[in-house]
Amino acid sequence: MRIIDTHLHAIASDTTTYPTAPIGGQQSDWSRQHPVDAAGVLRAMDKANIAKAVVVQASTVYGHDNRYVVDTVHAHPDRFVGVYSIDALAPDAVEHIDRWQAAGLSGFRLFTTGSTMPGQSQWLGHKDSYAAWAHAEALGIPVCLQMTMQGLPALRALLERFPRTRVLLDHCARPDLSDGAPYKAASALFDMATFPGVYLKLTNRTLAAAAMGPSSPAAFLEKIIDVFGAGRIAWGSNFPAAEGALHELLEVARVVLQDLAQADRALILGGTAEIIYPALKAARP
Repeated sequence: MRIIDTHLHAIASDTTTYPTAPIGGQQSDWSRQHPVDAAGVLRAMDKANIAKAVVVQASTVYGHDNRYVVDTVHAHPDRFVGVYSIDALAPDAVEHIDRWQAAGLSGFRLFTTGSTMPGQSQWLGHKDSYAAWAHAEALGIPVCLQMTMQGLPALRALLERFPRTRVLLDHCARPDLSDGAPYKAASALFDMATFPGVYLKLTNRTLAAAAMGPSSPAAFLEKIIDVFGAGRIAWGSNFPAAEGALHELLEVARVVLQDLAQADRALILGGTAEIIYPALKAARP
């Protein structure tokens, strides 16, 4: 089975060429305490037998300076595609999208919450971002969203305006799973399945949340497959932000997925990624 990781980060050891400029002004703890550069990411992928990966801009390290992602993808185009970060409210947002797409990257990320910026930013859905969303819809550029469930009403409004946009929700939009199956507290997430362009990124964070209280990873997986289908779910390790080696993070996912039909496992561990990011197909043998 060809495995693709849809969510990992690479942090340069060269801080002169690639200086830190984190969104919000505070660098994430994980990127200071256990960063991994592109060469280290490749070694980890080889050990885990991961064929390709999506290098996602580390917004809590470099902000919207996506040069290290570009250089990583250019150095290893057979293994990586890249996702860049932009300020969607900026008056020149469309120009920045075109710049990074022309540099060989494959989609952009909007960072609206995170360890250094807790809560849900209120700018998601602001009219000043419409130009960026319209451009993504027109050109078929996937949008990766780091958000919480509190932002789903704003996302619904955006997708009603730009219905053909493909959106990948990091960590499944951090759903509230505290009540266990059938997860009524997360109903707003499941309602997003009515938009065919919405995909879920299944990461260690989501699996850990699904293991708390009356929930279980297997029960949550059953629910999201029933609602979205395996063809709209993609695995991502969140390495090295997540604790543990990459092969260990993959093994956790394998255990959760082991009882699925082989076709569903293949989609979640690789096939869905190729739907969202067609450039991943380029390295197929």
